Amino acid sequence: MDKALINRRILLEVLQGYLERRRKNPDDGVQIVPVFDEEHDNYEIKKMGWRNKRRISFTVFFFSIADDGKIWVQVNASDYDIVGDLEEKGVLKSDIVLAFHAPHLRPYTGYAVA
Repeated sequence: MDKALINRRILLEVLQGYLERRRKNPDDGVQIVPVFDEEHDNYEIKKMGWRNKRRISFTVFFFSIADDGKIWVQVNASDYDIVGDLEEKGVLKSDIVLAFHAPHLRPYTGYAVA
């Protein structure tokens, strides 16, 4: 099976698992919203709602899958180890790019550079 298809399936499984866990422990007034574009391989999870009369709207995670099948972690604004979940499900470190790190720092992360 194509690496992109395998990694897409795993990424979706991990994101759905995260969503299920978060929905079991809701944050009053703030929703967890998935924004998945499978045609272009972009996957985002947002928090949206109201807390203490303030509007909450931000990206928790944003992933993209490149043509070579690598998963690019564009945004990780959580202390949750979602990259660890990807590895546990079988995604190789060499197939994960921590894109939120500057390109010159990526060789030191233990993950794919590009």
